[in-house]
Amino acid sequence: MSVATVTYENHLSTTEARWFAIYTGFRKEKYVQAELAKKGIETYVPLLIQKRQYVRKVKTVELPLISCYVFVKITKQNYVPVLETEYVHRFVKFSKNLISIPEKEMELMRLVVGEKLVMNAEPMRWERGERVQIMGGTLTGLQGKLVRRNNKREFIIELENVGYAFQLSVAPHLLRKIDL
Repeated sequence: MSVATVTYENHLSTTEARWFAIYTGFRKEKYVQAELAKKGIETYVPLLIQKRQYVRKVKTVELPLISCYVFVKITKQNYVPVLETEYVHRFVKFSKNLISIPEKEMELMRLVVGEKLVMNAEPMRWERGERVQIMGGTLTGLQGKLVRRNNKREFIIELENVGYAFQLSVAPHLLRKIDL
């Protein structure tokens, strides 16, 4: 009787720093980012600026785009120091595989957050729709799947390795259908 060996993917490299997502305590993203910076580890927390209406005042706050996520650019030697950081719970894995996030997707996230569009982050949905490309603005050339249309203005960009989809309001005249 033979026992099947299961192998898992691990994208940690001893020489090349790569991006990974870590899961943190609730509302501890900025704290974890500061603690990792003290250890010399490059981090990124995509923040959105929102206005909150209170009884006597309006306050502007910076909130993480993806709650409880911090992105770290590390090599294999930084893996344990990241996990030893207070409020870091675990690395985000996909089917027990430690998958790195491509630099292109990190750049896309920075671009999307810098665009100042109205957006929401929501867990990835595996619905299929038309492939579209944005034809104007700083997101020109970006491709994704049109999953849902509300007044023909809802456009979802799938970032598969992050595990989230970004929902952006894009004017219909800026979209072009891509034939595969």
